[in-house]
Amino acid sequence: MDVNIALLAGDGIGPEIIAEATKVLDRVAEKFRHRITYTPALVGAAAIDATGDPYPDETHRICLAADAVLFGAIGDPKYDNDPTAKVRPEQGLLRMRKSLGLFANLRPVALFDALADRSPLRAEVVRGTDFICVRELTGGIYFGRPQGRDDDGRRAFDTCTYTVGEIERVLRVAFRLAVSRRRKLTVVDKANVLETSRLWRETAQRVAREYPDVTVDYMFVDNAAMQIIRQPAYFDVIVTENMFGDILTDEASVISGSLGMLSSASVGAEVALFEPIHGSYPQAAGKNIANPMATILSAAMLLEHLGLDAEGKAVRRAVDKALADGIVTEDLVAAGGRAYSTSEVGDYVAVQI
Repeated sequence: MDVNIALLAGDGIGPEIIAEATKVLDRVAEKFRHRITYTPALVGAAAIDATGDPYPDETHRICLAADAVLFGAIGDPKYDNDPTAKVRPEQGLLRMRKSLGLFANLRPVALFDALADRSPLRAEVVRGTDFICVRELTGGIYFGRPQGRDDDGRRAFDTCTYTVGEIERVLRVAFRLAVSRRRKLTVVDKANVLETSRLWRETAQRVAREYPDVTVDYMFVDNAAMQIIRQPAYFDVIVTENMFGDILTDEASVISGSLGMLSSASVGAEVALFEPIHGSYPQAAGKNIANPMATILSAAMLLEHLGLDAEGKAVRRAVDKALADGIVTEDLVAAGGRAYSTSEVGDYVAVQI
């Protein structure tokens, strides 16, 4: 099979972790006799530095022409520390999602057996955790208008808006996932306060009638944040709006023992993008210490999205073997263990395939 992948390494540790994911993908291609073509493109601070635009038109064309997009991370301290910057790396990420129509972000949260003692929660609490959070990605307060400040700069405002159509399409993604899993869906909102959340709940109650085999419950976002910590194994599929999903999935990520272990997929009508959920970690950039596992697992999701299930499973087994054998970066090292470099972990995973 011929596969064309757009490679958007981005900023910070992005190039390093993308390099390890492509190393693993190359090994998959060799073993399963595929041909993978990579087309690199600029995004984020790297794109601003080169072109003045965090998401150049050329990058957009490359993404549209690809079978899938593999994305690293964006963000740079020189923009983070300058609240007056007119052009920011994150603008590129938001525009990319909007332009490519990536309306649903899927973030699986599962406990790796080898990392049970690395979770900040007790083993009896996290045991059995295996859920997916479906986050709406192109609406809500991140995209609502008007947005800005008054002329004197003393008042700021953001607008949260949703349409029924935007809500329905992401709900259907979540319901279909629930049907393929344990047939349980939790809709997270703040319907006791927010009008947009009331529209979410009304729409979810109506769409739920199309999926009678799925058990649906509704949870306010503050309660959901607590229950993810109290009883994470309760959840099967969670669906929620953009900002709530952003916050809850980062909270849930530590259950696995490290933010560096969680992969994600952002899907739309045509294009799909795969990325680790962590940020650009600029403090580690160039030091060969960042955890590449989330990016490698994102590559596994990419393969599965293309119908290459055996290949995706081979990558997951290789990651499990590396974890069991203690071939991990410094964020996952047990007491008395050795920290391996980013490239050493990638090498080991690739050899196991």
